[in-house]
Amino acid sequence: MKSQRSLSLPLSRVPMPHKLNPRPQFPFHTHINTTQHKHAHTSHEMKLSWSPERASKAYIETVQSCQVFRESGVAELVSAMAAGWNAQLIVETWSQGGVIPTSVGLAIASHHTGGRHVCVVADERSRTEYAERMGEAGMSVEIVVGEAEEVMDGLVGIDFLVVDSRRKDYSRVLRLAKLSSKGAVLLCKNANSTSKTGSGFMWRSVLTQGSRRLVRSVFLPVGKGLDMAHLSATGGNNSSSGLMARASRWIKHVDQRSGDVHFIRR
Repeated sequence: MKSQRSLSLPLSRVPMPHKLNPRPQFPFHTHINTTQHKHAHTSHEMKLSWSPERASKAYIETVQSCQVFRESGVAELVSAMAAGWNAQLIVETWSQGGVIPTSVGLAIASHHTGGRHVCVVADERSRTEYAERMGEAGMSVEIVVGEAEEVMDGLVGIDFLVVDSRRKDYSRVLRLAKLSSKGAVLLCKNANSTSKTGSGFMWRSVLTQGSRRLVRSVFLPVGKGLDMAHLSATGGNNSSSGLMARASRWIKHVDQRSGDVHFIRR
């Protein structure tokens, strides 16, 4: 049997700052699996790789940094994901009046990965407010102002993208995103209103070129809803029936001592 370690993420039980666990567990009812390759340096096998240590560090730092915001735990979850996947180009969309903790979490994640964090805003008023609020949190982030068509064209190789469904152009941003050839993780905040139509509907529009496979999509009931998708590296098989067949061959195992979640392939 071949053992694989999976990503576990926080949902409802997010530890408060005064109860920090040096090795936080991330309970998550839907898992993204990664496979370790002996020759990961070869171009045709380059894929996103998961680091639980990096995820834990970003998670704890975000909890400490965002305790004043008293948010629902979305920031910690997103920060752990971006850091754990070692994202090198993190892109988010933000609009005037939006919340800031998730942005703080992404900035923290980029520090742990050594990657680039870019915030896309539609106008100067949003840019000014975002810069001021991030500055108050002690963060400095690259900000790009403009319409989705012009802005996304200059951001190549995105491997972690966070959009806000309250923005009218959020679906267009997803379609125009130039994703990394190694795969990408996409998230949609405030997704309660869109979740009624099904988690996978908007992600399929990202796969119009036919060169990527939707590995997993899931709606998470955190904050005002978080819709998530993991896309394969370029050249993947788009067969949804094949995906379901592969998913059925994994057995979930929880280590009773450490709380770690493992997947064992039949």
